[in-house]
Amino acid sequence: MSSPQLLDVSDRQSDEYAGHIAEAVRTLGDGRLAVIPTDTVYGIAADAFSHAAVGALLAAKGRGRDYPVPVLVGDPGVLHGLVTLAPESASALTRNFWPGALTVIVRYAPSLAWDLGDTAGTVAVRMPDNPVALDVLRKTGPLAVSSANKHGQPPGRTAALAAEQLGDSVDVYLEAGEVTGGQPSTIVDCTGDRAVVVREGGLSLNEIKRLLPTAIKAGA
Repeated sequence: MSSPQLLDVSDRQSDEYAGHIAEAVRTLGDGRLAVIPTDTVYGIAADAFSHAAVGALLAAKGRGRDYPVPVLVGDPGVLHGLVTLAPESASALTRNFWPGALTVIVRYAPSLAWDLGDTAGTVAVRMPDNPVALDVLRKTGPLAVSSANKHGQPPGRTAALAAEQLGDSVDVYLEAGEVTGGQPSTIVDCTGDRAVVVREGGLSLNEIKRLLPTAIKAGA
């Protein structure tokens, strides 16, 4: 394996920026791994539809299939391509809060040829509010993305710090500077009759309830 590339994408107006994004897109298209910035942390990205790539992602983190990998998308409309029918709760939430600190759990279409781990037919989907991530996602389509760290270690807040943990298990690291996203995304399970807030993060339960009055917090 060749040495990993650490590519500077901190200036989207630079002459090198487009080439660096293209290199990450090529890497992901080849079934290899890339680290990309998001609005919360850096993430290890893999082609969501490549079983081998998702397996490599789990191996890089030192995680098993019992930790299913979330999926990032570059456009709200992509959600509808992943499900047989998007629940109205998920559609309303994504219309109002994407891109941003919202992850929705939905049942994915049985026809999808992917394997994200032991998901029981569901997938967690988010559209990050980060221009570099979106530049990649709009060229690759849905990516399986998990925080860029070894399991049990803190996520790297720069690509260089992520590389210290992950080394040559990742081929391309996109360095956009320190990510200080603060709170993680709020996770809302939209698979049932009522939306259930599984984890409260960047969006509060009250914000969710203003849009979906019947939403409840898990365990309530």
